[in-house]
Amino acid sequence: MDDGQSSERPTTVSDESHLSPEAARALIVSQRGTTLRSLRADPAVILGVWGVAWLVGFGGLYLTSRGWLGGGFPTWSAGPVLAALLVAAALVTFGQQIRAARGVEGPSHRIAAMYGWSWILAFAGTFAFDVAVQDQGLPSHLVPLLWTGTSLLAVGLLYLAGGMLWADRLQYKLGVWVLVTGAASVFAGVPGNFALLSLAGGGGFLVAATVARARRFRSDRQLA
Repeated sequence: MDDGQSSERPTTVSDESHLSPEAARALIVSQRGTTLRSLRADPAVILGVWGVAWLVGFGGLYLTSRGWLGGGFPTWSAGPVLAALLVAAALVTFGQQIRAARGVEGPSHRIAAMYGWSWILAFAGTFAFDVAVQDQGLPSHLVPLLWTGTSLLAVGLLYLAGGMLWADRLQYKLGVWVLVTGAASVFAGVPGNFALLSLAGGGGFLVAATVARARRFRSDRQLA
């Protein structure tokens, strides 16, 4: 008997099975932020490892040259430590750059690749120059000033170039600071140059790493 009401219940769709436009947009933004963070290099990590390498490595050279670490740490022992720290920092930087290059093509990839090769070519040229000058009879007490001074000149100019390429004021300012530190270290002589490279050079990198971390934190909050 028909009582005027349908015996079938109206079909309902659970709201939980579909995302609202707002929720879908939030999911897209969240995934975009996660993807961007996974692809780009972290400048705070790169700057931080170089800061530690300079602070500890050149600091060790200064302390051993002054005899402040005792007879158990002769001056020559600080050299391999510095070399190991610099190699470790270079490997971390290389790994970060590979991570940033994944999935990136076009002009941006070419510019990044050319900039990366600029570092290799700059240091190859600096190495050849320093060896040639040293072979011309440079006094032994000037050799540390030559190698550190020319290396910091190359690093400072490369950071200036990076700052111009990506309109990054932090990189540009760091390049200026490295140039000033390099010039001051030559005037300081040996072993004062090692102290300057440790405190001013390494400290400058660590300050820049802190600024880069704060800047990335603000950027990540905007992407979240």
